[in-house]
Amino acid sequence: MDSYERVMAALDHRVPDRPPLNYYGTPETDRKLLAHLGLDSREALLRHLGADMRYVGAKYVGPSQFCGAMGYNTASGTDMWGVGWKPVSNDYCTYYEIVHHPLAEAQSMRDIEAHAWPRQDWLSVDHFKQQIDAFNEDQRYAIVFSAGPFLETAWAMRGFERFLMDLIDVPEIADLLLKKVVDYHLELFHRAVDAAEGGIDIVWTASDIGMQTGMMFSPQVWRDRIKAQHRRLVEPFKRMGLRTRYHTDGNVVPVIEDLIEIGIDLLDPIQPGTADMEPENLRDRFGGRISFYGGVDTQHLMPFGTVEQIERQVVRLIEVLGEQGGYIAAASNAVQPDVPVENILALYRTAREYRYPLTV
Repeated sequence: MDSYERVMAALDHRVPDRPPLNYYGTPETDRKLLAHLGLDSREALLRHLGADMRYVGAKYVGPSQFCGAMGYNTASGTDMWGVGWKPVSNDYCTYYEIVHHPLAEAQSMRDIEAHAWPRQDWLSVDHFKQQIDAFNEDQRYAIVFSAGPFLETAWAMRGFERFLMDLIDVPEIADLLLKKVVDYHLELFHRAVDAAEGGIDIVWTASDIGMQTGMMFSPQVWRDRIKAQHRRLVEPFKRMGLRTRYHTDGNVVPVIEDLIEIGIDLLDPIQPGTADMEPENLRDRFGGRISFYGGVDTQHLMPFGTVEQIERQVVRLIEVLGEQGGYIAAASNAVQPDVPVENILALYRTAREYRYPLTV
């Protein structure tokens, strides 16, 4: 199988030749791996690891006073939504944290409408066809596009605590804010699919709704306020025949049935150490109806475990979640630069060399 066929088999709940693989690390981790392996590009790194997915993203081409499309984890300054960011560094890497919420003081729906909302022409997707053709020159990969975190964009504009209160106390403000963000992302999705001329295989929505102890809000609040907006980002592309992926950390078991209902094909990242998200529970309750991604623990196992422990965890996840196909092997979140190189390579080597008992 080539990479595209392998990923599609997993999403169709068919057993591929080996589990599909995906790699996502911080820029510092990328540089560490490139130096260790003597490679000169991220594409060379992905090929070395055996990654089966490739990603296309919109380019910011808007006014220079903004630092980019979201500012999320990428740059300091004010992004095109009006959210302010600053760099925060530790001993290993730099992340970007929110320091300004432009709608924190909004009191009415009129205040939300009056905000200086970004324009579609501030993001360019004109390069997609050429980029996808380059990815697929030697073999076909599964091509993924994400418009960005829709729910997180909304609360970043309002402030996390204030947005959570809005969901209960002023739901009309939460609804309007989320609708405006989703409107933008939905149009961007359509533009991206058109520009790719059939080259995009998976549309990826993202926004955390879970914590390690449970959901960030009650499942019913999610159903009342957020579910319909998420459905808007999924259903048009399901009707086109595209596959759909959703990223959320934490325990989201209470709404996985809902995610299946709105058309999610792939749930990522399966965060270890969260109640009810054990691989056996996910397989028994949802196996064959939604595919799973990730699960190799980046919080404890990857930085502090041994190569042998990582190998055992990878095989366990493949054999439990991938029992009927339906699993893409990866870390449970971005691989951090404090993870030993040998542990990273163990994850990908183990999954790459695994062969299912029955192949197609």
